[in-house]
Amino acid sequence: MESWVVFGLFAFVLVSSVNAIVRVDNTSFYENYRLTWGIDHALLVKQDKEIQLSIDKYSGAGFESKALYGSRFFHIKIKVPDKNSSGVITTFYLRSPSTHHDEIDFEFLGNNGPPYTLNTNLYTNGKGEREQQFRLWFNPTKHFHSYKLLWNQYQIVFLVDEVPIRVFKNNTEKGVSYPSKPMNIMASVWESQWAGKIDWRQAPFQAHYQGFHVDGCILNDLHIPKCYSSKYWWNHMENWKLNPTQQRSYKIVRNKYLTYDYCSDRSRYPKRPPECQINQ
Repeated sequence: MESWVVFGLFAFVLVSSVNAIVRVDNTSFYENYRLTWGIDHALLVKQDKEIQLSIDKYSGAGFESKALYGSRFFHIKIKVPDKNSSGVITTFYLRSPSTHHDEIDFEFLGNNGPPYTLNTNLYTNGKGEREQQFRLWFNPTKHFHSYKLLWNQYQIVFLVDEVPIRVFKNNTEKGVSYPSKPMNIMASVWESQWAGKIDWRQAPFQAHYQGFHVDGCILNDLHIPKCYSSKYWWNHMENWKLNPTQQRSYKIVRNKYLTYDYCSDRSRYPKRPPECQINQ
């Protein structure tokens, strides 16, 4: 039985967060995004304000932003596939086009009903394996929910419906690498044996995306420091760390819903990674 205190706090964060921007997003998909693969498995609906990505045994599908960004409070709304979707991965992430890439991931691991698992990961210079997984406190297949990534020169924050679930701080002065390459916004639905075996009799599996407005710092010359300017609201001091209300909800969600943390996986990391000492 879930605690009313938890959901009361989540609701308070949703209403009071200084980062919450309430708007009706009427942006067309093609204004800021383009399809990149599985074009025949993508369907635009609602005057191009929603896209459905499908996967079957022949193909999945994906899209990306037309521009590269150097900082932003990125967001999208997603409804993940229903039915028995074991083996299907639904994603929303940032990724640099470079060989030794940077990447910041939301990955929904398909399954046959609750609990629903959200995997997060982070790559710097091509090195990943920084997974943290969460048991979602709602059913992501029934309604759209908001997923956001705050990325500035001070911290990366993963948020679900305005609730911060993961923080990765910039500690480059302590020898911890930090994503600093221009990145595209990307999304896809694809197959992975890592997430289980797909029952293709249930196909097609369909993920839905909404919310295509983007006003981040666009990089045309790949000079990322200009995106650290204080003229962008997401770089203001109040976004250098979680505020007290966010910190309280962050601790609650970590205590109640975090199911896997690479920092605690001694089979993978006998010696605790350095960032785990300072990103708590």
